[in-house]
Amino acid sequence: MAKTFGAESTADEVLEGVSLSGKRVLITGVSAGLGVETARSAVAHGATVVGTARDLAKARHALAEAGNPQVDLVEMDLASLASVRKAASELLALAKPFDVIIANAGVMACPFGKTRDGFETQFGTNHLGHFVFVNRVVPLLKSGARVATLSSAGHQISDVNLEDPNFEHTDYQPFLGYGRSKTANILYAVALDSRLKGRGVRATSLHPGGIQTELGRHLTPDLLDQIRVRMSTGLKDPSSFRFKSVPQGSATSVWASFVAPADAVGGQYCEDCHVCAINDDVTSRVGVRSYALNLAHANDLWRKSEEMVGERFPL
Repeated sequence: MAKTFGAESTADEVLEGVSLSGKRVLITGVSAGLGVETARSAVAHGATVVGTARDLAKARHALAEAGNPQVDLVEMDLASLASVRKAASELLALAKPFDVIIANAGVMACPFGKTRDGFETQFGTNHLGHFVFVNRVVPLLKSGARVATLSSAGHQISDVNLEDPNFEHTDYQPFLGYGRSKTANILYAVALDSRLKGRGVRATSLHPGGIQTELGRHLTPDLLDQIRVRMSTGLKDPSSFRFKSVPQGSATSVWASFVAPADAVGGQYCEDCHVCAINDDVTSRVGVRSYALNLAHANDLWRKSEEMVGERFPL
């Protein structure tokens, strides 16, 4: 009988008894928080892990504090398409295939800014950087591989705005920008899954849970209170809400990547180690909004993203 996992499960509990020996895993953002813990857990269960980081010295320090898991590092700044393309080219030159890609890196609720290429920081980093990077390394994915993209319940804040992705005509709000980018992460997984499932590769997206990590470095006390209110909405006892630990936050990443049936998670959105149902009740935090799983909408975002980055990916 399959084990059942939930909000309090940790990555190691999800992978208990699971051998990842022979699996090669690519994880973005292994310099802090969830990326480090996900890498540590995968290595502990036998996987070979390649991790990307903007700051390699910081990544080495963070991995050392996590017990020195053997992780091969590649320098990559998702806010620079030149850096993204260079990192992808280095991996393609090695020609070593991957079983899993976990698109973990990102920024959250930061002040208005722009990437090196002129994109709004959150959309450019969280979505467009991964869009170019993952699409470029798709040739390295084995049949049966998976791509897991970290999104957030923050996607419920807003759909993407394909008419104004860079806030040129919209008043910028940190969480509005975050919500748009997290919806983009889900839509990207939907579009990628539709393109790759015919060759046996599945893509999914997930919410790791509310976790206090370096991702929230831009959060003021007021913004943290807003998160607590959002995350507790829909709970029988809103006062019962607690932030997850980092090991708990990494659980859904490894569950969706290694444990859950591929056909169950492909093209879906997961949370607390289960696939979420569609829920368009704007007063509820539970589930996934229908706009985030709409394939036609996902394909529109794909075409807009190609236009923005100046590169086509006819996968």
